[in-house]
Amino acid sequence: MKRSLFGRLWPNVTAVILFIGFVFPVYWMFSTAFKPTGDILSENPVWFPADVTFEHFETAVSADHFWSFVSNSLIVTILAVVFSLIIALAGSFALARMRFKGRRGFIIGFMLAQMAPWEVMVIAIYMIVRDASMLNSLVPLTLFYMMMVLPFTILTLRGFVAAVPKELEEAAMVDGCTRMTAFRRVILPLLAPGLMSTSMFGFITAWNELPLVLVMNKEVESQTLPLWLTSFQTVFGDDWGATMAASSLFAVPILILFVYLQRRAVSGLTDGAVKG
Repeated sequence: MKRSLFGRLWPNVTAVILFIGFVFPVYWMFSTAFKPTGDILSENPVWFPADVTFEHFETAVSADHFWSFVSNSLIVTILAVVFSLIIALAGSFALARMRFKGRRGFIIGFMLAQMAPWEVMVIAIYMIVRDASMLNSLVPLTLFYMMMVLPFTILTLRGFVAAVPKELEEAAMVDGCTRMTAFRRVILPLLAPGLMSTSMFGFITAWNELPLVLVMNKEVESQTLPLWLTSFQTVFGDDWGATMAASSLFAVPILILFVYLQRRAVSGLTDGAVKG
């Protein structure tokens, strides 16, 4: 009886501890953003601020070129996700439905590309962009962000395409649809969970990326929000209130996207990982 009770209890206790460990930094970030400066610098931590202030958010939003950073981040992130999904749809269909020489090596190559850390290629990427005279431009950022998320997107969508019975596609073609029409009307609607999970992964990856924009985009007008966060470090120290407010604003789009897509995203990650 005791063993049975312990067997049911310890997974729940472990889950609660992990939940607190993951959620507490997020809570501390948001709570610090609303604390007065005195509470932030107090020797005794203020767990629940009695006085709420929006001063730090005003400081963050009023920073120079804030809306330029926002628009740049949205442009490169959305375009990178959209382009990667378009290319991945064609690539995943080819890998799932067609048999060709070198297919297995092709898949292994995508896996290796996904495992390779992009940071080690920053210098090489910088030299390519410099030689192409495209520094301080959003175009190379968009292209490289797309390539960062493309391997994962193709591998995940491949599992979804493989999970769709071929008979559905063949039946649509018997009814008069072309292969492209059958893909658009039959297969594509069934890929919605996979599209959502991969788009969320791509959005988070491109939204948070810092090394590339730090190296390639020196002009303020072409920089993105991750660099904006560093603007709250001054010669007089760190403005922790403004930094936490800026971090909160930076995290809000990702939180909204995750809350909106969480159910389909979870099923998409699991289904796409085990099928095919």
